[in-house]
Amino acid sequence: MGSDQPTARLRCAKPTANLLTMKLDQPILFASGNAHKLDEVRGALAPAGLTIDGLDLLQPIEEPVEDQPTFEGNAILKAMYYSKQTGRICLADDSGLMVDALGGKPGVLSARYAGVTGAPRNEVDAANNAKLLDALRDVSDNQRTARFVCCMALCDADNVLVQVRGEVVGSILTEPRGRNGFGYDPLFCVAKLGRTAAELEPAEKNAISHRGEACRLMLEAIRNATL
Repeated sequence: MGSDQPTARLRCAKPTANLLTMKLDQPILFASGNAHKLDEVRGALAPAGLTIDGLDLLQPIEEPVEDQPTFEGNAILKAMYYSKQTGRICLADDSGLMVDALGGKPGVLSARYAGVTGAPRNEVDAANNAKLLDALRDVSDNQRTARFVCCMALCDADNVLVQVRGEVVGSILTEPRGRNGFGYDPLFCVAKLGRTAAELEPAEKNAISHRGEACRLMLEAIRNATL
């Protein structure tokens, strides 16, 4: 498995619980233009009574260059960048697929694995899935283990308020199954269910997914800090 340890290139002060409490008096901005992710995050954090706004509510903001070598680093980079641009507390995630037989690839390059940019998301997803299948064409079924990883960071412009990581383990199939989800979901068979992420209904997916796990950890951290 490829290494994905927290980066040392982003240095941030450790805030107190009081600082976090003070920052949660307004809606949180989720720093992503991905509508699927926004729906998942809103649903997962709703039990805490938190309001999550998407970037679609704002005037267009130039996207930052995600040049960190880890999921953690990119999540912090995005959250701080959008906080500086908007003056709001921001939640960002960086997530992707790590395949053992590929040394942890596609990793932080999961969204742009095939190098397709500027195309509709379904075309990008199809290209990424095709490249993944090609890369694994000679790999036996028992060697196709993988995991989805999601790292989340809640930040203001200068501080990391909360940082969490969620994972779900499974394997890569030889052909897609299911009509739900997005990205690599049709190829990723969840180990404990024997079904692909694309065969799960949204509530089922949120209950076991890497992003769902990260959201639950984020929710727990926020609740503990604001008690």
